[in-house]
Amino acid sequence: MLTALVLIFIVAYAAITLEHPLGINKSASALMGAGLLWTLYALSVSDPAVASAQLSESLMGTAQIVFFLIGAMTIVEVVDAHDGFEVITARIRTTQLSSLMWLVGWVTFFLSAILDNLTTAIVMVSLMKKLLDKHDDRLFFAGIIVIAANAGGAWTPIGDITTTMLWIGGQITAVSIMKAVFLPAVVSLLIPLALIAIQLRSKPVIAPRATTTAQGTATQFEKTLMFILGLGILVAVPLFKALTHLPPFLGILFGLGILWAVGDLVHRKKNDDAKEHFTLVRALTQIDMGSVVFFIGILLAVATLEHAHILSRLAAWLQVAVGREDVIVILIGLVSSIVDNVPLVAASMGMYPLTQYPTDHFLWAFMAYCAGTGGSILVLGSAAGVAAMGLEKIQFFWYVKRVSTLALVGYLAGAATYLIQHHLTH
Repeated sequence: MLTALVLIFIVAYAAITLEHPLGINKSASALMGAGLLWTLYALSVSDPAVASAQLSESLMGTAQIVFFLIGAMTIVEVVDAHDGFEVITARIRTTQLSSLMWLVGWVTFFLSAILDNLTTAIVMVSLMKKLLDKHDDRLFFAGIIVIAANAGGAWTPIGDITTTMLWIGGQITAVSIMKAVFLPAVVSLLIPLALIAIQLRSKPVIAPRATTTAQGTATQFEKTLMFILGLGILVAVPLFKALTHLPPFLGILFGLGILWAVGDLVHRKKNDDAKEHFTLVRALTQIDMGSVVFFIGILLAVATLEHAHILSRLAAWLQVAVGREDVIVILIGLVSSIVDNVPLVAASMGMYPLTQYPTDHFLWAFMAYCAGTGGSILVLGSAAGVAAMGLEKIQFFWYVKRVSTLALVGYLAGAATYLIQHHLTH
């Protein structure tokens, strides 16, 4: 049964990567893969109620991510409908793609540390559509945004879900993880950023032509208000989680309600035709539901491997076959570029007890770095990558050809930096 589950997952993953040659949408492949995996798993267990309960548990985690994704994407669409991103784009004066790449990379890196890598990727990829007209240029920027978002998320307790898991589980403390992982995370971004910037040197920034909608444009006050409010809501979500200990999706939905109410009040004196363009109802129709459905499929598919204990067996096998903890963690980071890093880290947390590996042990901070940044190696390896893939229609093999090697070099350089830094400071 385990062999069959692995084979089905590999076939579904291959179908996703070969979306364009096959002519089958990746969302369809992900949903079929999830359906087949859960069907086979349910038929193989002795008690169907166990599989049903596990599916409900996985659905709860998946729904939280999907609700968060829908909320964040809707907020970005509302800001975009009001031309709120002009508050930023009007202040960017660079005319060279290489200079813009450096700016975008570091803004994404630090913004991801404050927000999280998924939200940051959505915001920054959406922003690029306002700055760059050529799709080929935006693809390179989407690649560096994925790398930067994952690197930035790895060094703070709220920037990446795996780092948050380790923080809540007591494996790391906030100050310690920031001190230990910041420099490796910087290195993991610096190298691919420099290499891509070299490829883009001397190329000019070609901005999209300004367009005026039939419904008119927002006033400067409305643009500024919706931009500040939208970004403020996104920034407040980690604070909401820290204060209430409630899942982030509730904070984003709460903020979405506030944005909705403010929008209705701001446009209340306009006629229906004039304000329709700015409403949340329209924004909900503009988000890429195909990407949302793909998210559901791929997360449920990976959850099957988790409940079948395939990932925990993999972690245990690595412990026996490799032995060295630093090499194992590096391999876990590489594997996280193929499957979700959350169950991998969860399995590792169970393998290494706190009694033997206490809080802020070398292993935990290195795990946070590798699991957080390793997902950048493949576009399907992280939530930020999947979101960017949907928003910019990134082809899997384009990312492999143009970005994966750069991300891998940055990942390994950052890992070496962590090991050297730990050796020098201990």
